[in-house]
Amino acid sequence: MTLTRVSHSDLVDKSATDVRSAIRHGAYDGHTAGLAAGKLQCNLAILPERFALDFLRFCQRNPKPCPIVGVSDTGNPMLPTLGHDIDIRTDVSKYRVFRDGQFCHEVTDISDLWSEDFVTVALGCSFTFENALLREGIPVRHIESGKNVPMYRSNIRLETAGKFSGEMVVTMRPIPAQLVAKATEISGRYPQAHGAPIAVGDPSQIGIADLATPEWGDPVEIKTHEVPVYWACGVTPQNVLLEAALPICITHAPGHMLIADVAEDAETPILSRNKCIQPGD
Repeated sequence: MTLTRVSHSDLVDKSATDVRSAIRHGAYDGHTAGLAAGKLQCNLAILPERFALDFLRFCQRNPKPCPIVGVSDTGNPMLPTLGHDIDIRTDVSKYRVFRDGQFCHEVTDISDLWSEDFVTVALGCSFTFENALLREGIPVRHIESGKNVPMYRSNIRLETAGKFSGEMVVTMRPIPAQLVAKATEISGRYPQAHGAPIAVGDPSQIGIADLATPEWGDPVEIKTHEVPVYWACGVTPQNVLLEAALPICITHAPGHMLIADVAEDAETPILSRNKCIQPGD
């Protein structure tokens, strides 16, 4: 049964479980920027098992845009290391489906597409460190504006693995010039969420022609006292998977992330199901 529709603002103060429940039941299909503060958000790549090892090699060789935070068992849609009762078929607000190197469509449920040979790879997301920036008084323009983060193709080549190759996608956030060093230090604490920026300033240095026209997400204002700062982006694997022309693969739609139960600042983002043994136990 579909729940009454809810808005982004309705979910801002809700738990990760509540947000996933709204998504699972068809009550919300918007972006997840600014939701479930303090919890890890994940990019997704779902692909047939026979391609998964090379894809994991690709991610290991390119950890800035592709930081691995979870991998499913073959054919299992659950991700127990990232959350209780996460069902990857229903718990993402919007998915993108690709066949033979072509984008097919976006959907809000992939239950009817699920295959027993699928492997899900969860990758860290820059939405994670945004909460840390905000806590330290560094503005995040797209959250202030209720928008999705702007994302751009760059000319930064990535290391190849098997069928997988391509260029990095980056996100951009305008940062006050005097706070760039602080933003760099803060985001650098989150290697599982792309870490520190990969560039600052002139977009042409990384092959971006116009910041006003992102390939994904929404353009944001850059004020006179601010400079554009660029981070590696988890949309990168979508471009790579597209170029690999797999018979089928599924990703999240840009900005529509899986929200995990693990803390965003966990050094190892794995949900423990075991009791911590205390001295004297």
